Amino acid sequence: MNENYRTFFGLNKEPFVTDIAITDILKTDQIVDVKTRFDYVIRLGAIGLVTGDVGCGKSTAIRYAQGQLHPSEYRSIYVTASSGSIMELYRQLLNELDIYATSNSKITMLRLIKKEITDLFLEKKLKGVLIVDEASLLRLEVFAELHTILQFEKDSKPYLPMILAGQNNLIDKLTYRSSQPLASRIVARSHLQATSLDGMHDYLQHHLLIAGVKHNLFEQPALTAIHQGSGGLFRKANHLARGSLIAAAAKQKSMVDAAHVQLAATELF
Repeated sequence: MNENYRTFFGLNKEPFVTDIAITDILKTDQIVDVKTRFDYVIRLGAIGLVTGDVGCGKSTAIRYAQGQLHPSEYRSIYVTASSGSIMELYRQLLNELDIYATSNSKITMLRLIKKEITDLFLEKKLKGVLIVDEASLLRLEVFAELHTILQFEKDSKPYLPMILAGQNNLIDKLTYRSSQPLASRIVARSHLQATSLDGMHDYLQHHLLIAGVKHNLFEQPALTAIHQGSGGLFRKANHLARGSLIAAAAKQKSMVDAAHVQLAATELF
């Protein structure tokens, strides 16, 4: 899309993007809630859940909470889950921990991972935090074994707290009997809801400010159209808001109206 719309509206950078600085993340009640539970889970060395629909802001909330951890005290280990086996997850963990393993033995991989986590805690005085994003993709057999990564010294030392983030079916998978050893370690749950119309207004204004515009660019019907068209979910709202700005600039309109949002919606799924 033509970048001239940025000049037209006085934007100094691309608006409504996800790669904003942690300090620029809008601290909604839901994000603060995730942070509170995140800290509680880490303090106990247990497991926490973050669930919600696609595009509701789970990854942003986790990035905010993770970003508050001081690097001199914590080592975050972030992996994106797949529908692969437990071996695939172990390989991701080994890679994140900068461990080169020649063996394809599951036992060997697990031993190397746990040794590194133990060394981090006891020798480097760092607390590990494992974050598994898209955890709803994990196979049931992975849920059945995942808790073994957290067991240190006969399950007496909480060296590796874990945050599982995923869509709502993550909870369904944790209700299976085979998942109970993992589910029994969960001490906190956050579920992100779609935002309200007022919440969407605050969100759009916040992102305009980040991009260098202090005044509102969206008429009330346009704001309502973005809220309804996105279902209150931030990811789709980002695309609708940016697309409608482009449409408005093409028509030399200083304010976005509902027709511009409808035009932007034709580009999206």
